[in-house]
Amino acid sequence: QVQLVESGGGLVQPGGSLRLSCTTSGFTLAHHAIGWFRQAPGKEREGISCISPADDSTDYSDSVKGRFTISRDLAKNTAYLQMNSLKPEDTAVYYCALDRGFGAYCSNSYYEYDYWGQGTQVTVSS
Repeated sequence: QVQLVESGGGLVQPGGSLRLSCTTSGFTLAHHAIGWFRQAPGKEREGISCISPADDSTDYSDSVKGRFTISRDLAKNTAYLQMNSLKPEDTAVYYCALDRGFGAYCSNSYYEYDYWGQGTQVTVSS
């Protein structure tokens, strides 16, 4: 059974940092792309980062580039999203997702992902 569980969300002041974790089971993380998405109230789900199984190459949306870093620990079957210099507009529910295909490179497109976690709330406010 495939499961993805996010953790690490919370309330942080502008300029602060958080690290989100996505613990997976039922798949070997080394073989599959992982993406991070977020959804703010009244907005569509936005793909913000992904990491590729072929070579650990990464991709970021313009909205988070230079502030967020995606990584993964294959021994722990866990992916991470380090978020620095947080802004109020980063407030959203954050989701990780897994592409069950065996493609070499990841995408930030919602349609490429088959399994989703339940989400974790990130609130950036003073």
